[in-house]
Parts: sequence; structure tokens; C-alpha cells
Amino acid sequence: MTDPTLGRRRLLKMFGVSATASTAAVLQADPVLAATLGHDEKTGVYAAEYRAPTGLAGSTDAKRTALAWIDTNRAALTGLSDDIWRHAELSLREWKSSLAAAAVLRANGFTIEWGSAGFPTAFVATYGSGGPVIGFNAEYDALPGLSQKKGGVTHDPLVYNYDAYGPTYGPGHGDAHNTLGAGGVGAAVAVARAIREHRLKATVKLFGSAGEEQLVGKAYAVKAGVYDGLDAFLDWHPFNITAPFWNTTSSLISATFTFLGASGHGGTPLGNKSGLDGALLMATMSEYLREKNVAPSGRFHYAVINGGGAPNVTPDMCSIWFFVREGSPARAKVLYDKIVECARAAAQASQTRLVHKFHSGTWNLLASKSGAELLNDNMRQIGAPRFTEVDHTLAKAVQKSLGRPETGMPTDLTPLAPPAATYTGGLSTDTADVSWQAPTAVLLAAAYPPGLPNHNWAVTSTAGTTIGHQAVLSAARYLSAAAIDLIEQPDRLAAMTDEFKARTEGVTWTSMIPDDTQPPLYQPPADFLTRTGQTWPPPGITWPVPPVLATEQLGTTGPAMAPVE
Repeated sequence: MTDPTLGRRRLLKMFGVSATASTAAVLQADPVLAATLGHDEKTGVYAAEYRAPTGLAGSTDAKRTALAWIDTNRAALTGLSDDIWRHAELSLREWKSSLAAAAVLRANGFTIEWGSAGFPTAFVATYGSGGPVIGFNAEYDALPGLSQKKGGVTHDPLVYNYDAYGPTYGPGHGDAHNTLGAGGVGAAVAVARAIREHRLKATVKLFGSAGEEQLVGKAYAVKAGVYDGLDAFLDWHPFNITAPFWNTTSSLISATFTFLGASGHGGTPLGNKSGLDGALLMATMSEYLREKNVAPSGRFHYAVINGGGAPNVTPDMCSIWFFVREGSPARAKVLYDKIVECARAAAQASQTRLVHKFHSGTWNLLASKSGAELLNDNMRQIGAPRFTEVDHTLAKAVQKSLGRPETGMPTDLTPLAPPAATYTGGLSTDTADVSWQAPTAVLLAAAYPPGLPNHNWAVTSTAGTTIGHQAVLSAARYLSAAAIDLIEQPDRLAAMTDEFKARTEGVTWTSMIPDDTQPPLYQPPADFLTRTGQTWPPPGITWPVPPVLATEQLGTTGPAMAPVE
């Protein structure tokens, strides 16, 4: 039999606490991360002994109504997914995609309130009254550079931008948020239909979220109170398997560092001050942190935003954008402070001026074990996504193209399992901030082939095909079925609520975003403002944003030299 204390010792080691320490010492070391990983061992949940409970999912007329609505309206839901895929709009600029999602909700009786937390493409759609308030999530932003033709088995961008010196690809749904948005909308409308036909006392809220790929929208919205009053929140994400989970994720801090200098000719560089030098020095210094200053659970990665237009012009401005990830807000802050020191040193060394902009910060996910178990039982009752031979053929061809085993799409559900006893880092989501406000149940649904990473052209390829369609429909079924159980079975909701209170005891959520931080925004097109009834700028927003200008003096060219005789 596996010794359950081994997992506890690994957890303690990650916290930097000796293996003889008590659980209380772990909680004191980092109560936020301990609320996720430590809680399971504290309550006697070990991977080797865990068996997912059954008999949680009901079989009622209301649930059958919800599932029947999804089957009847599958063309509308997959059509919404395809529309969002075609739009492929970047974070915070999802003008057409948000309108498309809201249109389906409005057509099915939801009221729409636009502009959540000042983000023009964010909205709250509401149906019903009284009873438990169940929240769903819709995201619809694409990623830069991941354009790909639908169903393509080799890298073949749909949008290729020619430039003789630096070609680029257009944006694409390399995280399959087209399916995510449509699946959330489908679940919300299906539950609304069951509420109406069976006169259930409940309220459904669908939160259209802006800029998730930049971990922005929900972080600011939670701080503004947009998610207050929820009894439960049900979410999902496209992935390469289908499974519920209650794992945690990484806390994240997003910031840019702009170095300002003085431009000049690249052929006569003396006295020029290069913003690019500052950014590259910062990147180089940060790399030296990795071995001795970053725990296994830590991550940081970056992109140079504006490195100059031509070699013969010393760029007087260059920005480098960092994501810093760790297992909890406190741990992320420690790593982030080290990155900031690298920026300051790089500015001094390059003789440039540093402008530091904090963009967003999110907590690590606090997922619900009881919610995952309810999802799991419903998923087993409904069954795995049903992929065709055409789907498997496409999946195998994409896997072959990227050098992965040619297994096709998964035909079974992945069993529910407890989180690992240690956290070694990984992905982030701004749903995390929501999860500290209300009990949150999360699942994954296969929208691309196993063995492949998200944020890859292959995801864009399959997310626009019937593989993506199956993810949309399956996620909508699973989420709506679990929501009906939460409405009709008060014990199921009470279990999530009680667990949430136990996990969060002694932890007070506070936003990682400093007060008076202006969120990153883009001005909407005039017709978007008209159609959504919004005005610009939103309350409390300074617009236009004051420009960042390089006003530095040129540097010294050295002492005057006497002529050589």
C-alpha cells in the first residue's frame, strides 16, 4: 500500500518546511496554496486510495429538457463557435465575437448588461430569478500569430502577412476559445430553458469575459464586484483530453517594462541610447535567475514588443512584456520583485529610463472537489465525446506533422483523480479569482488531439472542425447537467458551499491589482458602441492614455581627442 505521508513530505519540501513539520506549519507558510493542495491531504484524500463517488447525478425531466435543447440546437451552437473562429479577434478587441455570443443569449430570453468593469466586450447575461445563482463563463479571444487553415494538417496560415524583412502570421484560436465561448453559452441557455419549462426557482448568469488570454478581464471584474452573489460557478476549458478536475493553477503577474533612450544612426552609435539594449539586458539578466532563484513551481516568460524598425535606427523605445507565474500570489510576488530588479539594473546599465506598467494579476485556482465529483458523475452518465473516423484521421495527421504518436482523438473520459501532492507549476487562468468568490467546478473537453500543446497552430486547425464541435456540445451537456443537479438537489450545492468555506477558512482574498490601476483597453468602433449602448470612455478611465515618450538627451561620445600628428 502506498504511504500517504510521502505526498505530504513532498508538499512540505516544496513549501521549504521540514518533513517533520505539522500541517499547521504548512498553512502558516502559504495558506493560499495550502487551501488547494494541503486541504486534500488534511482531509485524508490520497491519490492511491481515491475512488470517485457515484449516484450524485440525477435523472430528471428538467435535465432531459436541458440536454434535449442542446441536441436540437446543435447547429446554432456549433455555428456560433465557427463564427468566433472566423473572427479570430485578439484580446480586448473581441468586437464581433462578443456580439455573436450575446445575440444567441438575447434570442433565448437573457437580458444583457455590457461593459463589465469598464471592458467594452465584457457583459453579464441573466435569466431567471430567485433560487441559487449559477454562473457560467464565455471567452472568445484569439492569440497572435496562430492563424491556420481549418482542418489543415501542416502549418498553413490562413492569414500570412508578407514583409520582406519580417513576415508575420495573423491571429488564430490556438487555445480554442471559440469552442469555450459557444460551450458556455450553450450550457447557460439549456439551463434557462429547463428553468422556464419546469418553473424552477433559479437564476443563471453567463459572464462574457474579455481578454482572458492576457489574464485581464475577470481579474478586474472580480475586483469591481461583477461576480458577487454567485452560489456556484461552472467553467470548462478546451484541452486534449476530457476530464473534470480540482487541480490548482499558477498565480500570475503581467507587466511591461519600457526602456526609453535617444535615437540615432546605427552606423554612428556613439551617444545613442538604445531602448532595445535595455530590454535585451533585462532579458539576459532575468535568465540568470532561473537556476538559483526560481523554484520548480515558478515560471517567467517574455516577448519583446517593439524592438525597432530597422538596424540603422537605434530604437529610442522598446518594451518587453513579462508573465510571472508561481503557485500562489505571495510566491508570484517574490519572483516578480526579482524581475523588477533586473529591469532597474538594465535601465541603469543601458543609460535608459524605465517605465514600468503593471497590467494584471490573478490568484491560483481554488477548484471544488465536490463540484468535480458532481461533474464526473454527470459526464459518466452522458458519455464521452463522439468523434468520427474523419476526426480521428485528421487528428492522426496533425499528430504526425508535429512528431507525436498517431493516436487520434480520445474515445474515453479520463478518470477523476486528486491533484498531485506537490505543485510543479503550469498554466494560469483568470477564472482563479472567481474561484475564491464562489464554489467553482471545472472540466476539460477534448478540442484537439492528445500529445499536442495548446497555443499551437494545430489547435486552431482542429478547433474550427467537427472535433471542435464535439467539444462545444459535450461541454454544454456536462455543465448544464451539473447545474440542474445544483438547482434540484440542495445537498449537492450545500456540499460545494461547505467545502468552499472549509478551504478558505483563514484566507482573505484581495485583488493583486493595485488600486487606481487603469486596465489595458482599446477604443471600440463606433458601431459597436451603438449596438451595445455604451459610451466612451468608461467611467474612471483616462482617455486618450497619456503617451509614453522618449525625451532623453543623447549620451556622451567620449572626451575630445587631440589630432594624431
